[in-house]
Amino acid sequence: MRHRRARLAALLATAAALAPRPPFRRRRTRLRATAEPMTTPTLTRWLLDHTRQNPSQEDLEALLSSIAMGCKTISGIVQRAGVDGLDGAADTINVQDEQQKQLDIIANEVLKDALRYTGKVGLAASEEEADPMLVEEAFGSKYVAVFDPLDGSSNVQAAVATGTIFGIFKQNVECLVDDDDENMDDDQTRCLLNALQPGRSLVAAGYCMYSSSTVLVFSLGDGVHGFTLDPRSQEFVLSHDDVRIPERGPYYSFNEGNAKEWDAHVRGYLDSLQGVKGSRYVGSMVADVHRTLLYGGIYGYPADTKNKNGKLRLLYEAAPMSFLVEQAGGRCSDGRRPIMDVVPSSVHQRVPVFLGSSEDVRDLEAFYSDDL
Repeated sequence: MRHRRARLAALLATAAALAPRPPFRRRRTRLRATAEPMTTPTLTRWLLDHTRQNPSQEDLEALLSSIAMGCKTISGIVQRAGVDGLDGAADTINVQDEQQKQLDIIANEVLKDALRYTGKVGLAASEEEADPMLVEEAFGSKYVAVFDPLDGSSNVQAAVATGTIFGIFKQNVECLVDDDDENMDDDQTRCLLNALQPGRSLVAAGYCMYSSSTVLVFSLGDGVHGFTLDPRSQEFVLSHDDVRIPERGPYYSFNEGNAKEWDAHVRGYLDSLQGVKGSRYVGSMVADVHRTLLYGGIYGYPADTKNKNGKLRLLYEAAPMSFLVEQAGGRCSDGRRPIMDVVPSSVHQRVPVFLGSSEDVRDLEAFYSDDL
């Protein structure tokens, strides 16, 4: 009888433990869980603190806040693209002679609106636009924005990581152009050429990756910082403070399916990595560079027989990513010279790209040394 009572007591205790908690206790648990992440700085708080210490960067704080808002919007659209029927192709071809995705067009408009809202940008250049765009509400503003609104959009239907890449320059001359005037004078032409600046002139750059989480990584010229979007609060919270790339890394990231089209220098370098480094390649520049920043190694997109000048665009892909990698202690090159020093001659100029851990990139450059 005693044993039966003991067993019954044990069963009752187990049932009580498994039973749902009263409603008021569940609410208390949720409140605690929601409050805990707030100990981590949000992007808003981080930018306010940064601006207090660097008053001259107040305009950049406003720009970055607006870009972050645009990225939140794009993140939500990308997540629902399959449900809303937005993951397919559009009926248009962009200046790159590439068929646009519906998301390319939408993301481009979102970023244009976000930049226009700041009143700080007078000129913007996008992968999806043939020419630099005057931001009509911001004549006379101090900054030029360049961006790839949705890198990797061709992989959206496979739910592969995509991202937004952006860079910010200061204007060399004031833009007071009537963009409806088809006969621009020399001053107006010089205004539009504000966009053609080398990466060394960037004052800020970054990317936002849309994947298992949405991560905003940027630099204002004093290190690299990453913020992850909290889906509950819809706030970016600090997740990667002062990112530093290792001097060497365990991975290389090249599309080896194109190896037969590469020059002997790149093929020789890749041969030297076999059995030494692991291969990791997503096919979205943002995803591959993000991994390289965190773990080290080298990311490369060489020139080939089909793309003799390279495939990636200098102004709004290679230069902003190179700025970030250098800020994190890494190195960037086209094989023969630093990407940051290349002055673009056109908005959509292409360039070979090698970036990542400093020693890994130097090893690659050594294979080109006989041509230097």
